[in-house]
This record gives sequence, structure tokens and C-alpha cells, in this order.
Amino acid sequence: MGRILGRIQAYWTNRAEGYSKVNQEELAGEQKNRWLRVLEEEFPRKAPSEIHVLDIGTGPGFFAIILAKAGYRVTAVDYTEEMLRKARENAGPYAERINWHRMDAQRLEFGDEQFDVVVSRNLTWNLEAPDKAYQEWRRVLKKGGLLLNFDANWYAHLFDTEKRRGYEEDRRNVENLHLEDHYIGTDIDEMERIAREVPLSPVSRPAWDVRTLKNVGFRSVCTDEAVWKRVWSDVEKVNYASTPMFLVKAVK
Repeated sequence: MGRILGRIQAYWTNRAEGYSKVNQEELAGEQKNRWLRVLEEEFPRKAPSEIHVLDIGTGPGFFAIILAKAGYRVTAVDYTEEMLRKARENAGPYAERINWHRMDAQRLEFGDEQFDVVVSRNLTWNLEAPDKAYQEWRRVLKKGGLLLNFDANWYAHLFDTEKRRGYEEDRRNVENLHLEDHYIGTDIDEMERIAREVPLSPVSRPAWDVRTLKNVGFRSVCTDEAVWKRVWSDVEKVNYASTPMFLVKAVK
């Protein structure tokens, strides 16, 4: 186990309940349809039943659930047992259709070339060895397989004064508009301690991802830095205005 993987696991175990509520809201509203549209626009032009998707860092199961409901073959992994428990709960009758595994995203226990698509959301920033993770994700993809990774420069404000101002302005705007602050109810101090130790917090992304994915052997890599406009709720857009979500797309 990595130096801080245990602390990351403990943090997300404590976050599981709150994070699950966020996923439940997404599943109950219009957002699930927006996300599914964005995913399916990129997916191979085949019947869902012919596409095997691996959801890495599934958390409380959002991607796994919307894809299983749409008829895809889905395998979902997370390192935190409590997240997987919440995911199964949130999936309801669809839980049986999803293969769930507790697994480290940086050391996948699957054979080579198993999946048509790998999807991930808000995970890579939080890894100790994200370059190794990308190698692993490529390994388990079939030739011609697709990686879709959604992430953001979540804790860049710990290393950059301008980004710090943006983060603080987001907090003020959330308060002034009487919206729910997505940072409250989390152990901000511990998450910031972890964020200072993982390698991607001070790095400029998605430029780093493009370089790394090409280095590990993906043949085609591109980004969509406006994808957040299509999938985020109005509340998310205020909460995270200074940290817009991007999509990195890569083909093996």
C-alpha cells in the first residue's frame, strides 16, 4: 500500500455518506441524462450490450448505475469498501447487473485487454501514482479502446495565490446566493493535507494528462475543457467556478 493510500481510504470512508447523497441527487434529477448523453456521444457505435465499461473510482456508483440502466455491461471498482456499499445501495435492482470490486486504481487486478471503455470522474487528482494508473488503464483496454477521464485542478489553490483568490470567491458566492457549499461537511483540513502530498495538486492539467497519456502509449489524446458546462448543475457551477471540470479522451 502506498504511503498515504490508507489516509485517502479513511478520508473517503468518512465522506461516503455525504458523497452518496450528492450522487442520489444526480440520479434523481436531470443530471443523469446530461451525463449519459456526454458519455454516449463518445462511446463506440455499437449496441450497449456489446460494450464492456470499467468505471474506476466509482464512489457511490453514479457512472456504473446510469450505464447499467442504459444496458451496458459494467464493472465498477473503488478502493473504499464503504463507497462500494453505498454504490450497491444506490443501484437498487441494478446492483446485480454490475460487477463490483474493491481494487486500487493504480494496480488493477484484471487481465490485459478486457474492456471497451474505461470511465473515471474526480479520481486522478487524488492518486499517489497517477502515471502508473494511466498505464494500468491502458493495459486493461482492448486495442482501439476508449478512456474518458473527467477531473479538475481541485486543489491548485493550495499552491497558487490567484487560484486561492478564485476559490475564496467561490465560497463567498455560494454563501451570498444561499446555496449549499459542497466543501462544508467534509474534513477540509485532512483533504488539504492529503492534497499537498499527492503529485497532481500543483500541476497544470489537463496538459499533464495529455503528455502522460501519450508517454504511456495511447495513440490519440484530446481534451474538452468546457465539458462542465454540459453536465454540472447550477449549484456546482457556483461552487466550482474557479476549478472547471475537463474531459481527457484517449484511444489505445
